This record gives sequence, structure tokens and C-alpha cells, in this order.
Amino acid sequence: MSDHDSQPPDPKLPEEPSDRGSATSSVHAGELRQQEANAITTPIYQTSTFWFRNSKEVTDYQEGKSDREEYGRYGNPTWRAVERKLSALEGGEESILFASGMCAATTTFMALLPEGSHLIVTSDCYRRTRQFIEQYLSRMGVETTVIEPSNLEAFKAAIRPNTELFFTESPTNPYLRVIDVPAFAEVTRAADVKMIIDSTFATPVNHRALDDGADLVLHSATKYLGGHNDLLAGTLTGPRKLVEPVRKALGVLGGIMDSHAAWLLLRGIKTLDIRMERHNANGLALARYLEAHPKVSKVFYPGLPSHPDFEVTQRIMSGAGGVVTFEIDTDLEGAMRFIDSTTIPYQAPSLGGVESLVELPVTMSFWDKPKQERLALGITDSLVRYACGIENADDIIADIEQALAKV
Repeated sequence: MSDHDSQPPDPKLPEEPSDRGSATSSVHAGELRQQEANAITTPIYQTSTFWFRNSKEVTDYQEGKSDREEYGRYGNPTWRAVERKLSALEGGEESILFASGMCAATTTFMALLPEGSHLIVTSDCYRRTRQFIEQYLSRMGVETTVIEPSNLEAFKAAIRPNTELFFTESPTNPYLRVIDVPAFAEVTRAADVKMIIDSTFATPVNHRALDDGADLVLHSATKYLGGHNDLLAGTLTGPRKLVEPVRKALGVLGGIMDSHAAWLLLRGIKTLDIRMERHNANGLALARYLEAHPKVSKVFYPGLPSHPDFEVTQRIMSGAGGVVTFEIDTDLEGAMRFIDSTTIPYQAPSLGGVESLVELPVTMSFWDKPKQERLALGITDSLVRYACGIENADDIIADIEQALAKV
């Protein structure tokens, strides 16, 4: 009997009941029940390549007769566990891991937008995504139309015969606009346009965009999915026919994550559901407090009735997340004094970790832009983005109160 014939069969994944809750899936989905050496946790496969026992194994792999890894740029068993877990949480066929959320976005755009095609995006979105679209996609001959978030009529009017993709965050950054995904999906299906939702701020715990008609869901897994401010990662989930072209592009472009970061992400996702409970509760408590404060002129939080997308949020989301954006009734100096007076959050970019983070978008992300350009994007000198961690809400609010007293 040859080595190939005597090779033991690959361990099978346990059957995943489709009715399991997100907390159970966060912990168990996608992982082998029987791990190497009877370990409970999935191992870190710290290897750059994978060996074949004989030429028959090589040809079987090349002909698609065996499901295994070949080289570290194309796959790793630690990655696969994370990808399967994400697919279960999102309700998608396949998922891909990337080195960062930006890598997920840029690779997806490059894979799915042919030369001469048209892209529709929303105005309220991450600055670097917008920068890639403006500076790099244009070189590929891709045209772009920008619409206001949630403006369904503007979206209908923007569609052209060569429109390939509609890309939007939901909730958006920094004003937390929530897209009525079911309503937009009706239009995209009729026009044969693919809809990609960046669901970083929502997570599959608060919103499963694929269930509401999105074609692909993207995340900066650096944020809530990882949850501990200790890794960079991006993800994409959707049907196999759309995911596979992006996976092939990733193999060429090379924006992969290492196995240790994948393992950290796997560990982080296990507590996603329970962390989101606290993020949601803290975000809502802080938003309500700020809306009643005399020194706060405006609060942007989709869990408040004052938010323009409150009804949509109540209808399609199970929580509004931990990010609260607000305007202080002061100038830049006063806003900086407020930020510098806080003692719980770290002044840093990003969000979604167990530690609260706070920033002034004007200084953190837009300081290199002329003031008029910043104002045109809605970035005022006193706009604050507070990303609640999982600390006690009373402590977060007390800290905000003492800091506002110094404005």
C-alpha cells in the first residue's frame, strides 16, 4: 500500500446547526472538535509551506481532488478556522482573511472592478477608503459616483449600464448613518449591481447584512472582531462565486495575515457576542447622557430617536454599537482641553477594543487637510468620536462629566 493510500482521512468538521445563537457560534463554529494532541484550542500553524508525501498527492491537489494547503500565501489551517467561524456568524458560504481592513477593501475593489466600470460609494466613509478610490481606482479607469448615505433616490439615479458595485459602510464613519440594506438590495438586484457592506461598526452580532440582501460583507477585523487592540486584520464574506475571485487576487497581491495574528483573531471572536452586549449598552448610555448635557450641541448615535436612521436601526439591527460621535459647544482649543482631560479612554485612532478610545477627527485623521475641505466633509474642530470599551458605563460617564467641566 502506498503512502498516499495509507494517509488517514482529514478530520471532519462537526455539523453546525443553523439555529445556533451568535454566542454559541462565536465560541464553537468553524473549529475541529478533534484537534492535534486533543487540544481544545486551534493550534497556530507557524509554517510558510506545506509538504507533499509523493507526486500523487501533488497532482491530486492540482486537480482539486484533495482539500489541503500548499503554500503560506494561499492558505493556513489557522486561517481556515477563522474563515469558517466568520462564515457561520455572517451566514455566508465563504470568508477570506486579509492583513488589514484596508487590504480587504482594496483587494476586493481590484478583483471585482474591471477597467471602465463604475462604482457608487457613500460620502460618509473611512478616509483611506475614499483616498484609494480617488487616487488609485481612477488610474484603473474606474469611474466613481458619491452619494449621501441612505439616499435611495440618489442611488437609483446614479446607476449606469457599467455600474458594477455599490460600496458603503453601515453604520458609517464618523456620523454612524445606517443603510436600509433591504431597500437598497431590491434596487441592486434589479439593476444587477453587487452591494458590499462594510459592517465593521455593526459586526454580525448587531447586523447580518447578507441576510438583508447584501452580496458581500467586509470588516476591519482589527476592531470589534479582534476586540483587544492587538492585531490588524480584514475579512470578506459572501457567496463562493464572488469570494473566489477575490481569494485568487489575494494570492497574487499577497496581502495576507500571519498565523499568529489569525489565532489572536480566532480567540477574540470567541467573546464577540458578550463583548458586544457591553459595547451596545455603554454606547447607548453615553449617547443618552451626552444628548442631555448643556455643553454638547449634537450627538450622532443610531440608537437615539434623534438620529436620522433610528427607524432603520430599530428594524434591521439588534444593537447600535459602542461608537458615539458628538459636537461640543466650543472651539478647537476647548475640544483639545476636553480630550486631554479624560482619564479612562486612550487618545488613539481605531475602535472596538476592550479599552475605550477617544479622538478628535480634525487632529487625528484630517490635520493635513485645509479647514474648508474638512468642513465640507463635516469634520468640525469640536467633533469628537468616542469608542466605548467594556468598562463600567458609570465610570465612563463620570470621566466625561469631569472632562466637560474643563471646557
